[in-house]
Amino acid sequence: MDFLLKLVDFTLHVDTYLATIIAEYRGWTLALLFLIVFMETGFVVTPFLPGDSLIFAAATFAARGELNPWLLFFLLSIAAVLGDTVNYWIGHRIGAKAYTGEVKWIKKEYMERTHVFFEKHGGRTIFLARFVPIIRTFAPFVAGVSRMPYGFFIRWNIIGGVVWVAVFTLLGVFFGNIPFVQKHFELVIIVIIVISVIPVVIEAVKAHREFRKEKTES
Repeated sequence: MDFLLKLVDFTLHVDTYLATIIAEYRGWTLALLFLIVFMETGFVVTPFLPGDSLIFAAATFAARGELNPWLLFFLLSIAAVLGDTVNYWIGHRIGAKAYTGEVKWIKKEYMERTHVFFEKHGGRTIFLARFVPIIRTFAPFVAGVSRMPYGFFIRWNIIGGVVWVAVFTLLGVFFGNIPFVQKHFELVIIVIIVISVIPVVIEAVKAHREFRKEKTES
């Protein structure tokens, strides 16, 4: 519970934490951001890390001249693409065991949710999932498990990773210094999270309705 509360606090006040990190670590800040984005996209056990809000917050500091916006974009794009690539090969190695519950550190619920997303959007999931928390972390893993051709995967991986980082970097650079955004940063982060989660909620509701319909018909 303490970990969850600290995670929520970090996510909602990521600008405050990031300001402290920049003040204390300076040049190492980009390395830390690289690591967090890589971990969120690269390991199925860390879907809770704040990708969208972190990139947005970092970009607001770049707009103030405290971080280099081009270097931020370049490094985090590499982290996003590299993370998905590692996740793909982990899934490829584990294979179908991921769905059986044999691998305890993999949440079967998240696997099934991502699978539904895959069924609906096909290969485009690798691109679309970038903008959906949790699905973003599990999509490359599921792609690896299902043996998606690597050439097809890496193409959507690169496009998705670059576009995802670019979108939130641009949002942070252009809107981060607006007084309202600075004063109500927590509210902005909540809006970003809510908008990101909407696709997951919609898919979950549809899946629940289809399940109930099939159960009634049978």
